Amino acid sequence: MDVNGVSLHVEDHGSGPAVVLLHGWPDSTALWRHQIPVLVANGLRVIAFDLRGFGRSDKPQEVSAYTLPTSVADVVGVLDHLGIAKAHLVGHDWGAALAWMTACLQPDRVDRLVVLSVPHPAAPRTLRQREMSWYQLFFQFEGVAEASLQHKDWALFREVLRGDGDIERYVEDLSRPGALTASLNWYRANLAPRPPSDSPTRLPLVQSPTLALWSTGDHFLDGARVEASADFVEAEWRYERIDGASHWIPLDAPERVNDLLIEWLT
Repeated sequence: MDVNGVSLHVEDHGSGPAVVLLHGWPDSTALWRHQIPVLVANGLRVIAFDLRGFGRSDKPQEVSAYTLPTSVADVVGVLDHLGIAKAHLVGHDWGAALAWMTACLQPDRVDRLVVLSVPHPAAPRTLRQREMSWYQLFFQFEGVAEASLQHKDWALFREVLRGDGDIERYVEDLSRPGALTASLNWYRANLAPRPPSDSPTRLPLVQSPTLALWSTGDHFLDGARVEASADFVEAEWRYERIDGASHWIPLDAPERVNDLLIEWLT
């Protein structure tokens, strides 16, 4: 599907109220393989697409092509192309950040919201989060990060992921020409270090009923920030902690995730 200047791989399953599934780094639509059939079986139309820079979608070279507002336009473009006025959004990792931003900037296009692992962009940063985010700074070093992650059969990449997620699938996907740099450009476009500001960008409060999930085995994101995101939602709010799952909640706790999604979305 040609949308917003790029070609996106889009999957469209089932019929009924629409729900858009948004994956993160370093995933693709494969992240949602345990959720898609269950959502369809419960009367939902499921749209899942590889975000720009990932999977089978285009991988622009410019870092500026990966800003969150640009990807919000991708979400809106997919909805427009399919003739969908309003949809539920479910996002994980960068997909969750994108879901938050879409709900803030395009509230008329979002029905109910589900965010996995990632807090609202304005949630105050904790010391624990600063300690956990070391890799985000490392990813800023273009060329160095790519070479380091791939060295000796992706040894550092495997170590960073701690054996969680679909590692062999990720290695295969990121080994394609330009794919690793494209995926890291999400961090470079949105998390580049900058001096502190006394006047941070203000986002509108989220108007969509929001379900937030966080897992106790997440080594990358602090659950306290996810829970504190309630302050930025001017609608029904629910927070659920998933005990024992790694950062990749849809893979580690599929039945629990599916039950929560069906309850929240239907």
